[in-house]
Amino acid sequence: MRSPGKLLTTYGDHESIPTLVHAFSGFVDAGAGVRQAAATIKDSCQTTVVASFDVDELLDFRARRPRMTFSSDHFSGVDIPAITVSRVVDDAGQPFLLLDGPEPDYQWNRFLAAVDLVVDAFEVTNVVGLSAIPWPAPHTRPIGITVHGNDPDLIAGRSAVLGDIEVPGHMGALLEYHLGQRGLSSIGVTAQVPHYLVQFDFPRCAMVLVEGLTDVTGLSLSGVGLEAGAQKAESEVAEQLSGNEEFAAVVSALEAQYDQMSEARSALTKPSSAPQGEVPSGDEIAAQVEEFLAGLGDDSDKEDKS
Repeated sequence: MRSPGKLLTTYGDHESIPTLVHAFSGFVDAGAGVRQAAATIKDSCQTTVVASFDVDELLDFRARRPRMTFSSDHFSGVDIPAITVSRVVDDAGQPFLLLDGPEPDYQWNRFLAAVDLVVDAFEVTNVVGLSAIPWPAPHTRPIGITVHGNDPDLIAGRSAVLGDIEVPGHMGALLEYHLGQRGLSSIGVTAQVPHYLVQFDFPRCAMVLVEGLTDVTGLSLSGVGLEAGAQKAESEVAEQLSGNEEFAAVVSALEAQYDQMSEARSALTKPSSAPQGEVPSGDEIAAQVEEFLAGLGDDSDKEDKS
């Protein structure tokens, strides 16, 4: 493996900053919640870039082509993606590090080794990763949060919703595992996004991630600017819901399942509140969603032909 240090450029002097937050857009970023959360943190706090990675080595630009601006008769700009480490100061004056940008396509082991250099240089001891995954839940109910990792004190009292499963590897999970193996306190905060909204920007997800981050780290952060966007997005979804009976049926089934599971959790301490009746399983709801989406494509074809 080539020197990981040559993958990294650092700026300024190093200081002891115990907390590192990593937030990669791309594979595990349902509803673009991770990207929006990172952008909001950087926009609302004092932020200084302290390190950057060589994206020419890490990214496949043909798979994620940079956005270019064409103005009338010429190209006037290009947005080259960046993977950076920023020193961020929260609302209470507490500094922390934020590693964000698109998930690397190449050289994952070398990238991990380069992150190790950052961790050592800034004497990081606590690491928190942000991610967002599709979930069979309705947008009309609160977005769920899963906290996982190797620090029992930080994940205590947070009920697990999954057993042992295999998932495709992604950089956020690799960093959580890798840095945990090094002996750091390494955890992840994962938002559960309604699976029919994963391809759209869903600011409510970003708000939940920022809230989850503040909860597990004690940092003082706010989702400034996200509430208005969240309300607008939810209003647009409500409009789609009111005009489509199939969509309404899917959401209604998800609501019933969500409420049943909530009541079932309460029944652990209040047996009399145990839910009654039957609701569709997760597989049945997923099948409904697939049928609904397929129907949208058919309707679109009919409109084009007409």
